[in-house]
Amino acid sequence: MQRPGPLSTLYGRVLAPLPGRAGGAASGRGGNSWGVPGSQVQLPGCAQSGTGGGAGRTDTSSGKADSVSLDPSTMSKAEEAKKLAGHLAVKNHVRNNQVLGIGSGSTIVHAVQQIAEKVKEEHLKLVCIPTSFQARQLILQYGLTLSDLDQHPEIDLAIDGADEVDADLNLIKGGGGCLTQEKIVAGYASSFIVIADFRKDSENLGDHWHKGIPIEVIPMAYVPVSRAVTQKFGGLIDLRMAVNKAGPVVTDNGNFILDWKFDRVHKWSEVNTAIKMIPGVVDTGLFINMAERVYFGMQDGSVNIKEKKPFC
Repeated sequence: MQRPGPLSTLYGRVLAPLPGRAGGAASGRGGNSWGVPGSQVQLPGCAQSGTGGGAGRTDTSSGKADSVSLDPSTMSKAEEAKKLAGHLAVKNHVRNNQVLGIGSGSTIVHAVQQIAEKVKEEHLKLVCIPTSFQARQLILQYGLTLSDLDQHPEIDLAIDGADEVDADLNLIKGGGGCLTQEKIVAGYASSFIVIADFRKDSENLGDHWHKGIPIEVIPMAYVPVSRAVTQKFGGLIDLRMAVNKAGPVVTDNGNFILDWKFDRVHKWSEVNTAIKMIPGVVDTGLFINMAERVYFGMQDGSVNIKEKKPFC
């Protein structure tokens, strides 16, 4: 019997090696890339999670800086900006007897801290629905009441971060791999509020976020889904690779993440619907017409609030 060679994938398709890497966060990136011409496999460099190069769009001629290429002083300002945004959002929106959806990622940590303080100071009764394992641990860590959609299918308020926000408050989310549960919780919330720092504010999606749009897929379908997306919409697809295990990132739902690096601005509502109709796609990191208000913590210590434009 012939032994598997180095080009065998998890499912026996001879495509390209899926390199494992050590160190860094679990939500690493890199891996196989598919381009439009014949969906030919390329072998990109093995950038680690949170520091990966490449562009959200493959055309980077705009000269805009990648939001992850920041010096320490800017990073500390960004962290403070997250805190300011989270605190003001909690102050303005969290009330007694609410069912809260708790998002995922680094920004939401500041919001949960503030929620816990508000509960203690004002003796609030709240129930919290997590969007990920991380969110669940945060809720428990800060002594908040944990529940789920089985018991509370209607959510009063969901608070979450975003990887990028455009002028119409459309979002790219899923940099941490939690996009499907985040979208479920936001979708069943009466009000969806986003908190972010100044780096996430863009005129168009892809201006500052250069890691692409995440697409959660059933593992057996990642190759045909990759081909379908690039053939229909162009750009490149990466299978997101883990860095503390060999092989790809696996979501809380047991699925894979594809990062689609688009090469132009699209009509995002149409693209989102079309991609979700591809067999094997679970959901996308495009949150279209969902956020009603976004709090941006700014470098000068202020908070800029943007609201959804009213329909004419």
